[in-house]
Amino acid sequence: MYAQFKNPNFYLMVITDVLFFTVALYLSYFFRFDFTIANIDFEQIGNLLLWIIPLKVFIFFSIGLYRGMWRYTSVRDFWLLTQSCFLSTLLIMVIVLTVSSFQGYSRAVFIMDGFLTFLFAGGVRIAIRSFFAIYVNQMSGMHPSLIASLTKVLIIGAGDAGEKILREIIDNYKLNYEVVGFIDDDTQKHGRTIHGIRVLGNVERLPAILKRETVHQILIAVPSASGDQIRHIVETCQKCNVSYKILPGIGDLIDGRVSVKLLRDISYEDLLGRSPVQLNVKDIRNYLDDKTILITGCGGSIGSELCRQVIKYQPHRIILLDSSESNLFNIQMEILNENFYRNCEVILGSVQDETLMNNIFERYKPEVVFHAAAYKHVPMMEKNPWQAVFNNIVGSRVAMEMAVKYHVERFVLVSTDKAVRPTNVMGASKRVTELIMQCQQGNGTRFMAVRFGNVVGSSGSVIPLFRRQIEQGGPVTVTHPEINRFFMTIPEAAQMILQAGTMGEGGEIFILRMGTPIKIADMARDLIRLSGKEPDVDIKIVFTGLRDGEKLYEELITVGEDILPTGHKKVMVLRSNGFFNGAKNRQAAKEYLYKKLDELEKMAEGHDSKGIKIKFKEIVPEYTPQENESVF
Repeated sequence: MYAQFKNPNFYLMVITDVLFFTVALYLSYFFRFDFTIANIDFEQIGNLLLWIIPLKVFIFFSIGLYRGMWRYTSVRDFWLLTQSCFLSTLLIMVIVLTVSSFQGYSRAVFIMDGFLTFLFAGGVRIAIRSFFAIYVNQMSGMHPSLIASLTKVLIIGAGDAGEKILREIIDNYKLNYEVVGFIDDDTQKHGRTIHGIRVLGNVERLPAILKRETVHQILIAVPSASGDQIRHIVETCQKCNVSYKILPGIGDLIDGRVSVKLLRDISYEDLLGRSPVQLNVKDIRNYLDDKTILITGCGGSIGSELCRQVIKYQPHRIILLDSSESNLFNIQMEILNENFYRNCEVILGSVQDETLMNNIFERYKPEVVFHAAAYKHVPMMEKNPWQAVFNNIVGSRVAMEMAVKYHVERFVLVSTDKAVRPTNVMGASKRVTELIMQCQQGNGTRFMAVRFGNVVGSSGSVIPLFRRQIEQGGPVTVTHPEINRFFMTIPEAAQMILQAGTMGEGGEIFILRMGTPIKIADMARDLIRLSGKEPDVDIKIVFTGLRDGEKLYEELITVGEDILPTGHKKVMVLRSNGFFNGAKNRQAAKEYLYKKLDELEKMAEGHDSKGIKIKFKEIVPEYTPQENESVF
C-alpha cells in the first residue's frame, strides 16, 4: 500500500480529485441559489472545504480508488466510486446534522455535491481511459506498415466471451488484430453492434460474409458450445478455406477468465459431444479442505490432473506417489512452479511395496486417498499378465488394507469400462480390484470406485498415436472399421473422481453418462481434417485387425449390476452383490477372494500366463478371452 506514495501519478490523481471536489461544492451552491452570487455564503463554502476535502480524499484512498491506473478504469472502479461518493455524502450530512442540525445549511447542496463529485471524478477517469483506448491506439496504428500487417478477424460468438475478446483487442493495439464483425446464431443480435462492431449474421451465412469482407482468421468464442456445434463451425470454416482458433470450453476456463492469449488451435476434445461436468464445489471442498491427500500414480495422465484439481480446494498436504521418476518430477515441478503449491511430499516407489506403503500411511496419516496407479495398456498386459497382477491387483490390495489400518476417511479407486465383461487381462485385473474394494466395506473407511471410458489425450489413448501418424504423412492405423469407444477428457475424468468422493457411502461404483460411443475410424477422420488434410485422399486410413485382448465395443455395466440415480444428473451409481451370492456373508466372500488372490500372486511370481488367465476366470466368471487368446 505504501508503495503508491512513491508514485508521482498518485499525487497527480489526488490533486485532480481535490480540484474537482472544490468545483463540485461551489457548483452545488451555485445551482442551489440559481447562480445568485448575493445569496451564496462563500465563507461557509471555505469552512466546509477545510474538512470535506480531507474527508473525501481519505474515503477515496481507503476504498482503493487510487490504487489502479486510470487508463484501465473498469466497471468495478465505477462501483467503488459510487460507494465512495455515497459514503462521503452520508458522512458529511451526518456531521453537519450533528454539529448544526442543518441550521444555515441546505441539504440539497450536499446531495448535489455528491452527484457532481461522482460526475467529475468518473468523467476524468473515463476520459483518460478513452484517450488511451482510442486516441493512442489510432496514433499507433497510423503507420502504414502496421496497418498492412493487421490480421483481420471475425469473431464467432457475440456473447460475453466474444465481447471480452473484442475489448482486449481494442485496448491493446500490440495484438495486431482488427475485428471486422461478429457471427452469432441468435437472430435477435443480427444487425446490432458491440463496441461499434456489427453482428453480421449466423454461421450459415459465413461463406457469403467472407466473400464480402476480407477476413484472415476466425476466432471461435463460444466456450459453452456443444461438440456438435463446434464440429459444424469447424466444417464450415474448412469449406471456406479460412484459418481458425478457439477459446477453451467452460471446463478449462478458470474463474471465467477470458483472454486472447487463451485462443488456441482446435483439438479433438472440442468435438466431444458433452458439456463439462458441473461440480458440487461446496461438497468437494468439505472433504478436501485442510486434509492430507494421497494420490497414487500421481504422474500419470489422470493422476497429474487430479493433483491440479485437488490443490484448488486448499488441502493441508498432498502426498505424491509414483513409480516413474520422470513423471513424478514433472508433476512436482508443475505444482511447485506453476501452481505455487508448496506443501507436498514426493515419494518414488511402487504401491505393491507393502513396507513403503505402511511407512507412508504411518508417517503422513492421509485422510483421503485417490488410487490412480495402474497399468492400463491392453496389449502390453496381454503379453505381461503378471505385471497386471502385481501392479493393478496386489498394489491396490496393499493400498486398501493400509487405508483400513490407518483409518482413512475416503478411498476412491480409479477403474475402467474394460472391467465390464472383460476380454483382456487389464480389464479382468481391474474387475478383481473392484471386488477387493467391495470386500473392504464395514471397516470404517468409505471405499468407492469410478468407472469410465477412454480418456482423450492420456498416455494410453489412440489420439497421440494418430497425431504422430498424421504428422508423418500417414497412414493412420485403425484396428477395425466398426470399433467404437466411450471418450472423456482428462479434466472431465479427474472432476468425476472428485465428485464421486462426495457421494460414496461405501462399495459403490460410479459411472458417467458418457453419451454415444464414438467410432475410432470417425475419430481418425476428424483428426485428419483438423490437421488440414482430407481423409483417404491426403492421409490414408488402414485397418489392421483387432489387437490382443481388444473387443469391438466397451460397456459400462456388467451382469447383475443395478443402475441407480445420484444427486448429480450426469453421474450414475452401480450396486452389485453378484460376487457375494455364493457366500453366506461378506467375510466368507472376502476369505474366498483372498484365497484366490494368493494363488493368483503365486502364478504371477512364476510368470505363468496361462495359469493367471485361468485364475482370473475363477474369480471373474464373466471374463472371456478372445478365441485367439483362449487358455481353456
